Amino acid sequence: MGLNASLYLFSRTFLLIFFSTAITADNITQAFEKYSNFSTMNDLLIKTKLNIPISKYLTITLLAVSNEAISPIVNRSDVEVKNILMNHVILDYYDEIKFKGMKEKSIMLTTLYQTTGLGEEMNGFLNCTKSKGRVYFGSGVKGSPLVAEYVKALYDNPYNLSIVQISMPIVAPGLSLVIFPPPPPPAPPAPAPSPPDAAMAPGPGPDDDDNASDTAVPKHKPATETTEVDSPAPTPSADNEKIEAADKAGSSSSACKAGLSFVVVLLLLLFASFAGF
Repeated sequence: MGLNASLYLFSRTFLLIFFSTAITADNITQAFEKYSNFSTMNDLLIKTKLNIPISKYLTITLLAVSNEAISPIVNRSDVEVKNILMNHVILDYYDEIKFKGMKEKSIMLTTLYQTTGLGEEMNGFLNCTKSKGRVYFGSGVKGSPLVAEYVKALYDNPYNLSIVQISMPIVAPGLSLVIFPPPPPPAPPAPAPSPPDAAMAPGPGPDDDDNASDTAVPKHKPATETTEVDSPAPTPSADNEKIEAADKAGSSSSACKAGLSFVVVLLLLLFASFAGF
């Protein structure tokens, strides 16, 4: 009875390993066939023969990139493309539930490139960070930006194979030319403030009318209150001086003539009085 139980457990374990390996190898290519938008990445996996080493692992998570997003690396050398794609194969199982259930922190994920022994300065690892409920990916090299974002799950065979979509390819420093995400679009201009509605504007109250009559209309001082500045008398000109001198001379000569006439009359009166005697 004990021998039969041991044989049963051994056979179950063997079949599980066999079929898990087969499922992993097959679904890497078959899963992409269901999504025409990922045909380019599927072709690159076959072209670089990465589907062969991937099939040797029982637990794999593939970070898939759409045809449009993967275009920047398509024309690079076969070695560069292979190394870049190896960094998109995580040697662990992460599905949508696991990614969304992450705490707000950063973790390092081991990739297939790390198994080559060529990894330098953590470029065989991926930095997976959850921030404000969103999951981002970047190279494990110190100072590398988080360039890709988790989009959605494409395929999952629990604890064997998970394929999830990310927004753009991740290129680690030292493997090829790094790709940075495009800048965010400019913010739209702020809408112009709407003019106030005259019908809704409150009318002036009694106090406002009094204040308006006191402050809004400037008070004018009467003309009599205007301060006048005494201006200096004009300086007499040379012609005016001559006229004044002539007037003075004429008045003095008239006075002299009047005085002489008076003396003559007086002498005549005296002379007539003596002649009478």
